[in-house]
Amino acid sequence: MARSTRSSDWGFPRWRAYGAEREAVTVRMCDRHGCNEPGDRPAPKSPNSPERWYFCETHAGEYNRNWNYFEGLTAEEAAEREAQERRDASGYTESKANSWAGPGDGSRSRDEMRALEVLELEVDADFDTVRMAWRRLAKSNHPDIRPGDAEAAKRFQAIQAAYDVLKAAEEARTWKPD
Repeated sequence: MARSTRSSDWGFPRWRAYGAEREAVTVRMCDRHGCNEPGDRPAPKSPNSPERWYFCETHAGEYNRNWNYFEGLTAEEAAEREAQERRDASGYTESKANSWAGPGDGSRSRDEMRALEVLELEVDADFDTVRMAWRRLAKSNHPDIRPGDAEAAKRFQAIQAAYDVLKAAEEARTWKPD
């Protein structure tokens, strides 16, 4: 049995300040050589490995910036895995349909971002701006205006496809059930 020691709280532990335990707290240091910050952010040493590095916030960000989730996969395999994971995570996209988030805050899909690039617009452009840009670009690249210009015909098709993507996304965003 452990020998009791004196304390200044008269046996009432609630009188102690928070974090005033008598035992020393062990703090794991960052695994990056030369860093003296606490290492409280675990990171895998390799894929599918239970072993972890423990980094501070700065070095964890540096580690994650260099992490390639699709390393070792071909482009087709990476696209297939990404599509599969998007299908599996489809329950998490409900907030987009209910428009809890607005444009420009991460609520746009990759296809919408590409469509905005084709229409030469910023990420936070609203649909009225999209419609005006579409009309302007479609008029300048229309095959009736530029007959025989194959590049203009390709640009016109890309502009039409981009508008269709953004229009479908806007309809999904503003759709309200009866």
